[in-house]
Amino acid sequence: MDKEVLFNKSKEIRKNIIEMIYEAKSGHPGGALSCTDIITYLYFERMKVYVNEPHKDGRDRFVLSKGHAAPALYATLAEKGFFCKDELMKLRKIGALLQGHPDAKNIPGVDVSTGSLGQGISNAVGMALGLKLENKDSKVYVLLGDGELQEGLVWEAAMCAAHYKLDNLVAIVDYNGLQIDGKNEEVMSISPLDEKWKSFGWKVIKCDGHDYEELDKAFEEADKANNTPVVIIAKTIKGKGVSFMENQAGWHGQAPNLEQKEKAITEICG
Repeated sequence: MDKEVLFNKSKEIRKNIIEMIYEAKSGHPGGALSCTDIITYLYFERMKVYVNEPHKDGRDRFVLSKGHAAPALYATLAEKGFFCKDELMKLRKIGALLQGHPDAKNIPGVDVSTGSLGQGISNAVGMALGLKLENKDSKVYVLLGDGELQEGLVWEAAMCAAHYKLDNLVAIVDYNGLQIDGKNEEVMSISPLDEKWKSFGWKVIKCDGHDYEELDKAFEEADKANNTPVVIIAKTIKGKGVSFMENQAGWHGQAPNLEQKEKAITEICG
């Protein structure tokens, strides 16, 4: 693993997240920036993907269950080469490739359309079960927001995954502690998070979601799971990389103005 390469990729992805949300005048920068390092690691270090054959048999699958963080996924897919970076600046425009949430029908590299919270992990469980039934060794990775865990559908999916012993499924919780209305613990407590997942039959791993060495160690450990699904609880910072966005719930779904955009990009690239 080359940490410098991953770090430089994440800087470019963060810059593009800010640029595209600014151009769209709409989007979710806080949660996109918090999960950037996780998605960067997955696409540039961990997953088997095929840029020229996005649906090739044998690929790993990635599901963005927190679909509102689509700019992070789009910027990563473009950086990987799935489509031209010019598309990023057309985010949320009528008729454009990239809409507010991932679209599996039209966007190369997107396996599942997501947006309604809780449905992404449900799809991921079905995909992992299907791969098991076909005796295929591909992995399914699904990224959830921590506020998303307030959805009952998440826990039905978690129960199902453990029942079918889906050790080809890895869930990652983007644990930044904030959601659109404020702190998770004040809106609807999700604690104790590790014990909840354990009680549903999952192997639990914790790490710093911005530290590539810790992420690598966590996913290496996840690969050793046998007959149990794995959840990686990755501690993150909402708005990571932009000082005035960090740990601010108000940046959950707000586009920056020109001055804010320029300041954010200076900080990211500095």
